[in-house]
Amino acid sequence: MIKFKTNKLLLYIILRRMKLIYLLTTCILLLSCNHKEKNILLAENNLEVVQTFGQQLSDAATSIIDPSIDYDPAYFSIKYPNGDIPKNKGVCTDVIIRSYRKLGIDLQKEIHEDMISNFSQYPNLEKWGMTKTDTNIDHRRVPNLEVFFERKGTKLPVTQNAKDYKTGEMVTWMINNKLPHIGIITNKKSKDGQRNLIVHNVGGRQVLEDCLFEYKIVGHYSYTN
Repeated sequence: MIKFKTNKLLLYIILRRMKLIYLLTTCILLLSCNHKEKNILLAENNLEVVQTFGQQLSDAATSIIDPSIDYDPAYFSIKYPNGDIPKNKGVCTDVIIRSYRKLGIDLQKEIHEDMISNFSQYPNLEKWGMTKTDTNIDHRRVPNLEVFFERKGTKLPVTQNAKDYKTGEMVTWMINNKLPHIGIITNKKSKDGQRNLIVHNVGGRQVLEDCLFEYKIVGHYSYTN
């Protein structure tokens, strides 16, 4: 009788220990799964940060939409770096400059530094007779932006397919074969959903418009610094 009770007690102890081992194993597996899920989410979040510069630039561009800004191509003396013309004035290039500044990128400084070392690569001498850099105006000229974006960013194909023009990229046009123009492609869509809208200033203020194919496209760029 005593032996039977002893065996029963041992069996009870063994079963209790097996239950504890099972519970511990289950907890370890759950913790391991949660840890893996957190690592996956962290990796996805890091990937998203890398992939959303275009979205950030699009958001920056749409945040500076302002129909009250006067189109003014006059020459202004401005500070360096991070200089800007009066807030109520601007041209197409100021849309680009102001949008990138929202992301902590000073194109005035970036272009000036590149021009110091590579002045002959820029069209200043040929187009405007300039023999040295000018931090007041260099970054505010479309041809200079085109050279800089090609040198430091990525020059993309010019096509007539709207799907080739993606959020956060830039387009340059030649209006009436004489006026260089530039704008930022946003994630906003045209009414028919076929084209991304663009923030630009061509004389009708700093606005968001469906104008991708309104003028002759001569350049297509991406620049993420």
